[in-house]
Amino acid sequence: MNRARKQTNVKLVTIAVFIATFMTAVEGTIVSTAMPTIVGDLHGLKIMNWVFSIYLLMGAVTTPIYGKLSDRYGRKRLLNLGLLIFVIGSFLCGISQSMGQLIGARFIQGLGAGAIQPLTYTVLADIYPLEKRAGMIGLNGSAWGIASIVAPLLGGFIVEQLSWHWIFVINIPIGIITILLIQVFLQERLTVRQTSIDYGGISLLTAMLVCLMLGLQNLSNLRNWPQSVFLLAIAGIALWFLLRVEKKQSDPILPLHLFSNRTFVIQNLDILLISGFLIGLETYLPIWMQSVLGLNPAMGGFAITPSSVVWLIGSFISGKWVAKYPPHKITSIALMFLLTACLVYLFLPLNTPFLVFLCISAIYGFGFGVSITTSTVTAQSVVDKTAIGTATSFNTLARNLGQTLMISILGIVMNVNLSQGVQSHPHLTMAMLNQMINPATAGQLPQDYLRIARGIVYQGLHAIFLVGFIVLVATFVINLLDRHSQRLLAEYQRD
Repeated sequence: MNRARKQTNVKLVTIAVFIATFMTAVEGTIVSTAMPTIVGDLHGLKIMNWVFSIYLLMGAVTTPIYGKLSDRYGRKRLLNLGLLIFVIGSFLCGISQSMGQLIGARFIQGLGAGAIQPLTYTVLADIYPLEKRAGMIGLNGSAWGIASIVAPLLGGFIVEQLSWHWIFVINIPIGIITILLIQVFLQERLTVRQTSIDYGGISLLTAMLVCLMLGLQNLSNLRNWPQSVFLLAIAGIALWFLLRVEKKQSDPILPLHLFSNRTFVIQNLDILLISGFLIGLETYLPIWMQSVLGLNPAMGGFAITPSSVVWLIGSFISGKWVAKYPPHKITSIALMFLLTACLVYLFLPLNTPFLVFLCISAIYGFGFGVSITTSTVTAQSVVDKTAIGTATSFNTLARNLGQTLMISILGIVMNVNLSQGVQSHPHLTMAMLNQMINPATAGQLPQDYLRIARGIVYQGLHAIFLVGFIVLVATFVINLLDRHSQRLLAEYQRD
């Protein structure tokens, strides 16, 4: 290890990284819990979706920019800058007096969040050797699963006992403490390159990603398809210009040589598709629990809990495997778990007991823990050390793109199936379906209609998991294209 690493307090920096990750992970869910109260206070129901969309959009768009600049100026500067912007955005969210102000503040908050997710993983890559890194990355990633359980409870408590403003204000002291820990205990030895910043590439990359993300988000609404096609076309044009510009840059924002590495490309394609399947599971499994089984929202969310716990186990096991087996073999094992669990879902009857879902969720968790951790470690390990930040941020971007694309596709699949179900039962309306999906109002429907409505949603959910199964099969085939990948420990001897 070099001298800078010896001076780093690894334990305290790791704690700071985990706090930063958990803070942003909770933020994504806790706002959903408080949104009904926020809308009641600030009004603006028609534009409330932008509270979520603008945050996710700015986080995704800035991720590759932060990653590249961290390779140039260091992790500490860029991570602390992102944390500072996130804290400022949280403060502005907390004092917002209108929905427009809140959306603007979330825009700033998203600008900061774009640094936190990729750079926390990059810092872990810097301070841990390969054989320990996967476990730490898995532990860091498990914060998202833990947040999905803690955030609704925490959000409900804060809104009831204090006010919705505090779900944002609470980030301020936490963020400041995290900044101080990183500033004091993370040491870096930097050689700042004197090449010019690729402003043209940054502008084109930003335009491409904004149009791409907005286009994908609008796909689920059939009325917005002309707008989506236009945005996706603009994204394609921006990408064409971006590739031309980047070929001429001495230090491009998007190093094209990364895509000549087959393992890097395939692992990122794998994680794009796997992350898309993951968001589908997290979105639609609670709907199965609440609408088909009639459970309350807390129990519906609890169905995913075993996945979060076993995810961590899978991450630590993948840490052992990356030193022994090529990445494509590890990913294949993970995909077998995911395919098996998804196939079981396709044959589950309507009244499957809740315990069965807990067991299947655990199988999913192992597959996700192994595959996502392996992908992150591989993306970091098969590139030069000077490009680790860029590689990690691109891996994060692939996950975001996969989730955005898949949630739009699955939304179309679900809407089509629900519409067909309603049309085949003349006395049933979409309003009655919405009433059934909410456990609090489902009992108001006559039993015959309730049974029919649950059957329609059940069929829609089966279509969702059929699409998910096809996606996983495609991922398995893509992964096999990298059968000549080498053990990471053999490729990566710089630790």
